[in-house]
Amino acid sequence: MDHFIVPLLNLFRAAESGIVLSAQAEDPGVIRETINYIARRIDLIGELMLEHLWLVIIAIVIAVVVSVVVGIIISYYERSAQAVLWLCQILMVIPSLAMLAFMVPLFGIGFTTGVVALILYSLLPVVRNTYTGIRELSPAIVEAAKGMGMTEWRILTKIKIPLATPVIMAGIRTATVMVVGIAAIAAYVGAGGLGELIFQGISRSNEPMIIVGAIGVSIIALAFDFLLNWGEKHFAATGKPGEVTEE
Repeated sequence: MDHFIVPLLNLFRAAESGIVLSAQAEDPGVIRETINYIARRIDLIGELMLEHLWLVIIAIVIAVVVSVVVGIIISYYERSAQAVLWLCQILMVIPSLAMLAFMVPLFGIGFTTGVVALILYSLLPVVRNTYTGIRELSPAIVEAAKGMGMTEWRILTKIKIPLATPVIMAGIRTATVMVVGIAAIAAYVGAGGLGELIFQGISRSNEPMIIVGAIGVSIIALAFDFLLNWGEKHFAATGKPGEVTEE
């Protein structure tokens, strides 16, 4: 969670000039202009929001699959775990624009570059929480399962993963909210999304565009946070080992 704020600062720095100016000006004209802009460009705003959602969903789905698998594997290899977590941490602290710049020579300008960069940023929270959730299970539970003759695969699927699911969900929640913000920066390399409004607004000194883009990103982030918070609590309540029966 400590590194959650670092990448998002890039977005806030990019938008802060317009947002702070509009907040401090207390000029009702800015509010009217923003409302008028939304009314005029509602189709464009809706299209960019869908692009933003699609970018985030694709990146998170791939990142979660990869991260959970990696987290499970390294939970069995302590030495490898420290190296993998260190690598994920290094990737996460690379500035957003620098990461995108590294991706451009490999994947070019466009959607793919944005997705790959977002996947790399998403790895640490999910890998770390998957690893931690499994490693911090009570050894007594695992020993009891072994004493019942369960195979390692059944212990993993029936006990370890269900009990670690709330912790894994917390990592997914952190990664998703973080990626929603960073996805705005991905518009810089043509990945689309609400970041286009923010960057175009800055280049044109158009406050309504900046405000609409920033508010749109915030709404998406809050929506994902609410849904994943509900999922986290749900799994915390139901994340129990499945019924074990000897075969």
